Amino acid sequence: MKNIIEILNWYKLSGIDTIAADEPYNALQQTIPAENKPEVSVNSSPVRPATTLLAQESNSACLNAKEKCAQASTLDELKNILEKFEGCSLKFSANSTVFGDGNAHARVMLIGEAPGADEDRMGKPFVGRSGQLLEKMLASIGLNRRDCYISNILPWRPPGNRTPTDGEIAVCLPFLLRQIELVEPKVIFLLGASAANAILGNNESISSMRGKLMELQLNNGKKTAAFASFHPAYLLRSSAQKAKSWNDLLRLKRYLEDE
Repeated sequence: MKNIIEILNWYKLSGIDTIAADEPYNALQQTIPAENKPEVSVNSSPVRPATTLLAQESNSACLNAKEKCAQASTLDELKNILEKFEGCSLKFSANSTVFGDGNAHARVMLIGEAPGADEDRMGKPFVGRSGQLLEKMLASIGLNRRDCYISNILPWRPPGNRTPTDGEIAVCLPFLLRQIELVEPKVIFLLGASAANAILGNNESISSMRGKLMELQLNNGKKTAAFASFHPAYLLRSSAQKAKSWNDLLRLKRYLEDE
């Protein structure tokens, strides 16, 4: 039994949380001639998709996360709940739980995708090269890190900085949404497509979301404005996009000035 659990945990860390059917399918297997196929009644009930153990665990973890988040009335309480939460396998491969950082009553909340190696080591979001660039970006419109609240979709670093799975995002998202409710920012600045897609619940590209004033409906009935822009890590690799990012920052600045 122990070996089975270890194998399942390995699959979860690899991002595999579903299977196609109860039994493996061999594409090379000879097909059954039509005359030998069993007859199927027209009134037969549709085949119910297989529900795997991993899928059940993921659904249970999501519900558990939502219930636990609702119990937190402060950021400190939420952080304590998150540090004790074991519903996401990423926690067991990460060195630190990277909670949000900054002004607990900030007008601006910045959200990225996931901690990197530096963040995982230091336990704070955006402290590596991306964080250094982000601080320069904020300074260009008269803000600094202390003025803002900074967080990520995931509080734990995915192994090798791989892209988070949908299941990992779904389990961790309630903690971030509760952070937003507790901070009550005037506007959210979403850094990168992964963060924007997760928060806004869409599959749009970052290019199609840039330049738009969007709105996030929270579970407590309140709403907050949102802008999307490139992630600083992307800008470090694609410096030609910095001009577009600068325009996004100016939109953020104008919005704050008009509020």
